[in-house]
Amino acid sequence: MQLSITGQQLEVTDSLRGYITEKMERIERHFDHMVNAHFVLHVQKQIHEAEATLNAPGATIHANAKSGQMYAAIDTLIDKLDAQVRKYKEKQVDHHRSEGGMSANIEPLIESQEEA
Repeated sequence: MQLSITGQQLEVTDSLRGYITEKMERIERHFDHMVNAHFVLHVQKQIHEAEATLNAPGATIHANAKSGQMYAAIDTLIDKLDAQVRKYKEKQVDHHRSEGGMSANIEPLIESQEEA
């Protein structure tokens, strides 16, 4: 996955970059088909804001979070992204039964009842 981090009124330090990379491993554990991720970190007065956009095949996932500290905002953001990724992954799973599922088991019962 391609990861880009941008700071507005903030210098993105190596510790912030490493923290985001470490937290993104949690999301990649749930769904490793992400194409790229773009994080934007803002600071306005005492409010730290983190927002992210993840691109996956067929979907764009976006979330943002605000807090008094940047690391807390990143934690909240990752929690939101994780929930959205799990929801997206659940939608991708085919919940329909296979061809040989239930209908194959019912047909012999119907034929035996007709004979009786």
